Amino acid sequence: MTFGLSSPATTRAAGLPGDLRSAGLPRSRDAVDQLRGMLFIRRFEERVLALRQAEQISGSIHLCVGQESAPIGVLSVLDGRDRVLSTYRGHGWALASGVPPQKILDEIMGRASGTNGGRGGSAYLSSPEHGFLGENSIVAAGLPIANGVAMGLQERGEGGVVVVSFGDGATNQGAAHEALLFAVFRSLPVVFICENNRWSEMTPISATVPGVELHERAAAYGMAARRIDGSDVGAVTESAAWAVERARSGQGPTFLEIDVPRILGHYNADIEHYRSAADRQEHLQRDPISALTARLIDEGTLSESDLALLEKDVLQAVSAIEDAALAADWPDPTTVRDHVVASPTLPAPVSPAYDGAPMRYGIAANHALARELADRPEVVMFGEDIAIPGGTFGVTRNLQKQFGARRVFDTPISEAAILGAAVGASLEGLRPVVEIMWSDFLFVAFDQVINQAANVRYLSRGTMTAPLVIRMQQGITPGSCAQHSQSIEALLAHIPGLKVGMPSTPQDAYSMLRAAIADPDPVVIIESRALYQDAGAVDLDAEMEPVGGARLRRPGTDVLIVTWGGITKLALEAAESLAAQYIDAAVLELRWLNPLDEGALAEAVAAAGGKVLIVHEANVTGGFGAEVSARLAEKHLDLIDGPIRRIGLPDVRVPASPGLQAALLPTAETIAAAARNLAEH
Repeated sequence: MTFGLSSPATTRAAGLPGDLRSAGLPRSRDAVDQLRGMLFIRRFEERVLALRQAEQISGSIHLCVGQESAPIGVLSVLDGRDRVLSTYRGHGWALASGVPPQKILDEIMGRASGTNGGRGGSAYLSSPEHGFLGENSIVAAGLPIANGVAMGLQERGEGGVVVVSFGDGATNQGAAHEALLFAVFRSLPVVFICENNRWSEMTPISATVPGVELHERAAAYGMAARRIDGSDVGAVTESAAWAVERARSGQGPTFLEIDVPRILGHYNADIEHYRSAADRQEHLQRDPISALTARLIDEGTLSESDLALLEKDVLQAVSAIEDAALAADWPDPTTVRDHVVASPTLPAPVSPAYDGAPMRYGIAANHALARELADRPEVVMFGEDIAIPGGTFGVTRNLQKQFGARRVFDTPISEAAILGAAVGASLEGLRPVVEIMWSDFLFVAFDQVINQAANVRYLSRGTMTAPLVIRMQQGITPGSCAQHSQSIEALLAHIPGLKVGMPSTPQDAYSMLRAAIADPDPVVIIESRALYQDAGAVDLDAEMEPVGGARLRRPGTDVLIVTWGGITKLALEAAESLAAQYIDAAVLELRWLNPLDEGALAEAVAAAGGKVLIVHEANVTGGFGAEVSARLAEKHLDLIDGPIRRIGLPDVRVPASPGLQAALLPTAETIAAAARNLAEH
């Protein structure tokens, strides 16, 4: 099955390498080269569709048939300094970036020799060694990440430019608008490519954005913007050259709306029952391959025989790639758990106490940030109100004065843009530390944490990492409402690829934050709002810790209280009151929920005679205490004596009134009573 050409067309005189099985398409502005590049993408995609229909490929595929002029035209003006991110309809962008076609098809077919060893598949493949940072299966998610990549390229100072492609439907996503605003705000070298095929999946864009030119939306943010006829690859190339030159010369981002035809449906099984025959025909008539073929013949650049030879050459190359992919090995199933994080090894037990000068919890965190900014030139900090105001709780105060606005800066109130920029910047060698003002606000941009940052190492088999830190605070304090008081550690610890720490002392506010910044994986540090003014000894010269490790805050033989975060102080108070009643209660502070120190947990349970009480501030249902209890029951049941008890919030929202809050929160008294009941039975 072929699309768009009424007769075969190609030539050996096109100037492209004859063997396309191991090398990607060259970037060229020559019209004949561009024809062969587009034709190769077309025939490649047709074979992918045929293989899917023959059930040689699993899952959905999204083909770029009809849209070949965008990657061929745009990427012809880029060079080795530049980076490319694409939508999930990105096979053409990968090919035009120079990724070997064999590795692309192997990946689409789930083979070990694919770009990602079968971990990415059709809609999520990447090849950073070719400047192709990857497709993205989440609509509009690549735009915020592109901004961060651009920040990294700016820091490198070599004039690199980022190109990010997306469909017309992505312009209705909030993350897209946040990203456009952020790019203008930072004057970033990003070229935003909207491949407008007039269909947002299965709904025409005209039905959701009536009467609006999409590039005009970007222009409204103060961004240079153009609309281009995607049937004319020359026009695409010319506009792309203009946009890239603007970016290289420091003039900021550009939005190019390329009007491309949609010749096939949204995905492989889309029968397009919702689409009229007239619409299909109108799109076929705008095929960029047919348009360029006709022009080259009319002007005498190529003859019919040249075009037939070119078609034969391309088909032979694609056929050879297909044969090799069908014969390629499947991935080794024993490697399926590899590359989730850098290392699952936990550090040695953490010392229970430090010598040092008294310091408040919030000030200790400030010292950690200052130390890392001083020691690591790749560390950058950004977020809402963190630079000039110093953050809502003063933790980042004076850091911009010390290290300058290039490394510490305020952002728009745009959580998706903030977190996406952190992901992209981390891919380009920076170590971003971003602040989300309240943990509740993380939900606004959860995608960038869960679907983006946490996936980087695994997808790339460790060739790319995202060493970023997300700082935020949580907890219940008088007057805090239901949107400013949620404890969300269990949600984050649930995600493979994320590390989650919750410091409860000034020393840990310092040491754990430094450990997070040094770590090669994405780390979330959840500080306790209730502890910011608490003081304790802090050794600023303490040995650098790695991520991980629990701390036995108090030994005991009668009952074990397991806890973390802001509630640890209450657990210690409860243990003190129990000691006066001749009950020896141990307190184990987990500190890091992911990775979880199961060894320290089992040891503490055994020492306390198998009596276990788990206490946290989050809701009991689905809280991390359930995970701790389940692991003890599954792996250490021989150590348990009696039922494992949990204390936390009941399943209600948090009210603002202090009196109502008091009826929900664990107290030292309720913790002590529950521990005493366990110890005595």
